[in-house]
Amino acid sequence: MSTIDEVKSKIDIVDLVSEAGVKLRHAGRNYTGFCPFHDNKHTPAFVVWPESGTWRCFGQCNEGGDIFKFVMKREGLDFKDALQKLADRAGVKVESFAAEKPEVKEAHEHLRILLEDVVIYYRSLLFKNNEILTYLREKRGLTDATIETFGLGYAPLGYDNLLKHFLPKGYSEKDLIDAGMLSVRDAEDERNSQHVTRSFDRFRNRIMIPIRDEQGKMAGFGARIVDPTDIPKFLNSPETPIFTKGKILYGLDRARKPIRAADQAVIVEGYLDVIALHQAGYENVVSPMGTALTEDQLRLLKKLSRRIVLALDPDTAGQKAVLRGLDAARSAMDREGELGFDARGLLRNEARLQADLRVASMPDGLDPDELVARDKEEWKRLIENAKPIVTHVMDSLAVGQNLNDAKVKNQIAAQVIPLIEDLPNALERDTYRQALARMLRVDERSLMSTQVQGPVMRRKPRTVIQKMQPDRSIMAVNPNFRIESYCLGVLLRKPDLLYRLDKSFQEFGLSPLAAEDFEYTDHQLLFGVVRLAVEQDENDHHQYVTSHLPETISDLSKELLAQTEKLEVVDDKVLEDLLARFIDLRRANAMVNNIQLRFLQDEDQQLGGANIKVYQEQNLRLAKLLHNLDQAKRKMSLKRQA
Repeated sequence: MSTIDEVKSKIDIVDLVSEAGVKLRHAGRNYTGFCPFHDNKHTPAFVVWPESGTWRCFGQCNEGGDIFKFVMKREGLDFKDALQKLADRAGVKVESFAAEKPEVKEAHEHLRILLEDVVIYYRSLLFKNNEILTYLREKRGLTDATIETFGLGYAPLGYDNLLKHFLPKGYSEKDLIDAGMLSVRDAEDERNSQHVTRSFDRFRNRIMIPIRDEQGKMAGFGARIVDPTDIPKFLNSPETPIFTKGKILYGLDRARKPIRAADQAVIVEGYLDVIALHQAGYENVVSPMGTALTEDQLRLLKKLSRRIVLALDPDTAGQKAVLRGLDAARSAMDREGELGFDARGLLRNEARLQADLRVASMPDGLDPDELVARDKEEWKRLIENAKPIVTHVMDSLAVGQNLNDAKVKNQIAAQVIPLIEDLPNALERDTYRQALARMLRVDERSLMSTQVQGPVMRRKPRTVIQKMQPDRSIMAVNPNFRIESYCLGVLLRKPDLLYRLDKSFQEFGLSPLAAEDFEYTDHQLLFGVVRLAVEQDENDHHQYVTSHLPETISDLSKELLAQTEKLEVVDDKVLEDLLARFIDLRRANAMVNNIQLRFLQDEDQQLGGANIKVYQEQNLRLAKLLHNLDQAKRKMSLKRQA
């Protein structure tokens, strides 16, 4: 993971652009506003795509880029200075991150393959166990299709089942330990009275639930008890090289598209709640797997939607935490099976991440899966009526209390006022003070002047961001990033292919490859070096690239070379592949721009059509480009068939 990727993953482009004074408004999955780089204020021709972390001006500028390009253009910085500025903002030390080594990447992939085989193993045992199947079908209401879709399985009793099954298949005991499937402990060898380390199955007599990251790659397991006397009720895989619980949300691999479609994410406590809700058609649901919500998890969701609802079980520690005191330490929230509801922490995240966080309380003592089994429509109404965090806290504290008692009023105020003061928006603070005054039936001025019990924590600056591990979610959701990375990796290995690519593009009536074909600034810089290398005759192309690479993108070049290390460099075959990928890349970008232009053109017409000629000209240019690209694809197809 390079420093550049790390910074990209931690800086939200919508926040960055908004803080630069651009007023953005939501327009579908994107945001539009007036371009900060020229004076036209008639039509908002500036578009931001939060998923890819990019922007573009369809007006006078007619250019775009990523967070680095925005800062470079806005503040007149070069890439190195822009990287340092954004790295400081993100809390990333520029010199502290390097590309993932190929051998490490290969080891991680080996663990994922092992876990996929473990899924198959546990699943086969589940369908041989009628008792567990009956429980899932009748007690939990799951269909066989759902059980199969989510890969549910069963871990049998015993301590050496995995070793017996997987050692003959070529896996080692160390593999199983590294994947989190075996636990180890010290024991005493009775034969020679020496201490030895022995391994045993971590999961025994449990329903097994595969946990995948947001890209659908296996990371670990969650396990629910079968015997009600066993503890803990839920047990997760331990921390491993590919499983960090605080950075994964269960079900996100399946919920990503539904979250974007609904523009809302719902967080529930349990795995089986997620599965039951998905089965009922509510697929925008995920779970933090029993841990306190982390900023990393909220960042994953924020890239899909800024509207997030916490659906809290009625008996979870999260609900009780509200009544115990909102400034107390949350150490108890880290135990297995307890979803941490820290109202103050959530408010800080809400402010820092510019999200809309709400809370929905489950009625009648029901869990989410029980509620949706009782009435599917009731779940929909519950989520629609979710309350803002402060409102939820106020209502929870007031339940069963004598609000005529002055001491009760003071206790509630002591817990709610610090939350109100944490809100970044003055209008929201005033609104909630008024609501609290009405609930307690006191004069609002008394809330402003009275010294309430307990410390009032002031808001932290938005620039303070906790150090986090790398998050590649921007790259994961944008397929263009993968295509750009692959193509650059090939060109780094075979710079001479650029000559032939340009010639092929010319034959198809297309312009030569340019830095503008890449969305990301670091990719543009790297391509620029490759272009300069092949246009000079004094040095070997590889030598030129190596000696002229800016220090800031040297890690990126190493990572891209590592990704194409096993490439079979047969020039004609690779050239054809590269050509097809670059054409697809141009076409995808042209389609996105075309759709956005039509949206802006319609909006401009409603406002009088001041920029209609500009948009029409750009539409004609894009239509011609799309036609030429489609023609090129057809010619390539005919050439392959010949």
